[in-house]
Amino acid sequence: MPTRRDALRLLAGAAAGAAALPARPAAALPAAAAARAWTVTGRSATGLTSFDTTLKTFMQARNVPHASLAVVRKGRLVLARGYNWTADTSFQAGPTSLFRIASLSKPVTATAVLTLVQSGKLSLSAKVAPLLGLATAADSRLGSVTVLHLLQHLGGWDRAVSPDPMFADRAVAAALGVPLPVTQAQIVQYASKRRLDAAPGTRYAYSNYGYLLLGRIIEKVSGLPYADYVQRTVLSPMKIKRMVPARSAKSLRRTGEAPYLSQYTGTTVLDGSGTVVPSPYGGFDIENMAAHGGWLSSAVDLAKFTRIYDAAGVLTSASISKAFARPATGVNADGWYYGLGWMVRPVSGGGRNTWHDGSLPGTSTLMVRRFDGLSWVVLFDQRDDPSGLSYSDIDGLLHKAADAVTSWPTGDLFPTYGL
Repeated sequence: MPTRRDALRLLAGAAAGAAALPARPAAALPAAAAARAWTVTGRSATGLTSFDTTLKTFMQARNVPHASLAVVRKGRLVLARGYNWTADTSFQAGPTSLFRIASLSKPVTATAVLTLVQSGKLSLSAKVAPLLGLATAADSRLGSVTVLHLLQHLGGWDRAVSPDPMFADRAVAAALGVPLPVTQAQIVQYASKRRLDAAPGTRYAYSNYGYLLLGRIIEKVSGLPYADYVQRTVLSPMKIKRMVPARSAKSLRRTGEAPYLSQYTGTTVLDGSGTVVPSPYGGFDIENMAAHGGWLSSAVDLAKFTRIYDAAGVLTSASISKAFARPATGVNADGWYYGLGWMVRPVSGGGRNTWHDGSLPGTSTLMVRRFDGLSWVVLFDQRDDPSGLSYSDIDGLLHKAADAVTSWPTGDLFPTYGL
């Protein structure tokens, strides 16, 4: 079975649908290292230089242009940084800069589902097909998929067997005889006409599509658009105001949003023109990915989000326990498993580490909650480069940076950044 780091590396590909993109080398690569300058923005403390050193070494080895890091200790924001290694100073990353967060969206969606469960509006055992009106003629087993199965990636869809429908826009359009861009409803119609790859509840297989269905369940049960429900029920109570849905087109970048870099291009799925575009800007349709990979956030805002799971009030202690409970299947020999929107590893003494990573062309992200009261979020605007170096290595490196700290500051930077 994979180690925790191997699991993160595998999930990075799973979260992104990397193999699903018809990628080819881009005509022009970002500026070489010799043309770049290193700048750091935001707030930290003298004793936390190990984090700055780690980010600098990591980014310069891979020529990553921009990143943001937030570190929380015992509920207090102790570091909030933006890092820049670029020749183009038209954008400078800071602690509140917006980045696509990719699959860090899944814990957000799971939290929204749990609020519906704890309010009595939804049951984890509810059957998904009748709830959403899904056709089960192609495979009657679809009728037994539950909300819990979706949350734990036990719904029966396996990207190692069948292509991820979230990255199959042209196949969806061709099968249904509809033009690009396809809609969420059309993706659901397409997927419902295919057989499951496994019986529900029998095999863990990371599924972006399952989380798309969770987003539609949130809409069905709440009567609100997915993003509106999340913002009102999950984010607003935490005074998180900057998180918004991402948009695919480069021309629709929001104020303060990072640019996204990749060495690859692909044919746009945003229309039927056949135009070759940079992979981050039309190689996939991020609007359709709202519930599994479609949020924009700053590192500071996501750091605040992690406090929900420290009993900050949005979820009850019972709901938090459900989020981290062992699934009926899918616990690997190394001890970690996927709970409700979080990967979970129990540690000796009764604690747990919980985390999620995210990956899309132009995006590599990681959110960690550690057993000792430390949490951190790191966001990059690049996930591939000619070096071939792993981006998931940042996981172990940040643990080492945290372990190197001998004196933690006692102040709280959350008020500094409007939270």
